[in-house]
Amino acid sequence: MPDQRSRTGVWLAGARGSVATTVVAGTAALRAGLAGPTGCVTEQPGFPDAGLPAMSDLVFGGHDVACTPLPKRAEQLVAAGVLPHGLPALVHGDLAAADAEIRPAPLPDGDLSQSDAAGAIRADIDAFRERHGLARVVVVNVTSTEPVVPEHPAHVSAEALRAALAAGENVLPPSSLYALAAIDAGCAHVDFTPSAGMRIPALEELAGKAGLPYAGNDGKTGETLLKATLGPMFAARGLRVRTWSGTNLLGGGDGETLADPAAMASKAVSKQRVLAETLGHPVEGEVHIDYVPSLGDWKTAWDHVTFEGFLGVRMNLQFTWAGCDSALAAPLVLDLARLAARAHERGIFGPLGELAFFFKDPVGSDEHAVMSQYETLRTFAAGLGGRR
Repeated sequence: MPDQRSRTGVWLAGARGSVATTVVAGTAALRAGLAGPTGCVTEQPGFPDAGLPAMSDLVFGGHDVACTPLPKRAEQLVAAGVLPHGLPALVHGDLAAADAEIRPAPLPDGDLSQSDAAGAIRADIDAFRERHGLARVVVVNVTSTEPVVPEHPAHVSAEALRAALAAGENVLPPSSLYALAAIDAGCAHVDFTPSAGMRIPALEELAGKAGLPYAGNDGKTGETLLKATLGPMFAARGLRVRTWSGTNLLGGGDGETLADPAAMASKAVSKQRVLAETLGHPVEGEVHIDYVPSLGDWKTAWDHVTFEGFLGVRMNLQFTWAGCDSALAAPLVLDLARLAARAHERGIFGPLGELAFFFKDPVGSDEHAVMSQYETLRTFAAGLGGRR
């Protein structure tokens, strides 16, 4: 029986989505010895001494607007080629246990203010922690991308935000409502999406006062991972990149969401920032995202790069990246939840810039070169070691 003091809750906003379902099913497979930890950064050499919660110590719950039970959702992912055949039956107990901890997402409407919705989210998290005797809970946002949030006077300070919410005003996007609830519940927070989340000054102030760590934004799983790797290569070789254009084909819920130009604008900002930061100068070209429903949970990126070599000779690089978004994202969600929980345990608070390796647009860090980020992460993890 796991030590109750080490049991860690992972509260997933978007708990019945593809990524969350893959997280739960994948963790169960690891526990049962049905799969290896491929893709889990924190299971590589150099990380075991960080004192992170064990996979067997993780307990899952969350919110969602969807009603499809996790066992059924897992079967759908098998049909889509995301999960191995037969896995849902083998880990049915774990899927059912997690599904029993998923609650309907409290949505502000005419009868429910944002203040009340945040309170309801917090109450569900508190009850989850108490039911399972958890040492701590990490709130992880894996919902759909939101449009860019316009500035609001209530975002400027904690006092202004609390006053606006007390007056019944709706001033926060859903992702930030979860960040607020995480703060009020005393939880670390991770935003795997490009949504605003904790990136509102009032919430950053509240998290600092509460002594809570947070990480984000926008998990780096495909095309941007390659940009963060190849960009420093060009810079180190003194090859001047002139253009970098990309086309992304996405299916599934994420692709459908990003078909909305407002949501796409939020995503494009995080995907493009890495190039200027790693190359040291702006680059021509844009990122295009097209929704292709038949692709399901799979995505393809085609990139075309032009660059100059010695004496101005023009050259180009072209690459194609095709991957399964949930299979790429799920192990990173586990890494982040475990790292954030350990940071909370060690009394580290504020933006976890040391986790920039995982994100397209990292809070608390201006470093975008992937290997530099990785060395920073390894150093950070080493510093988390010691007695639990």
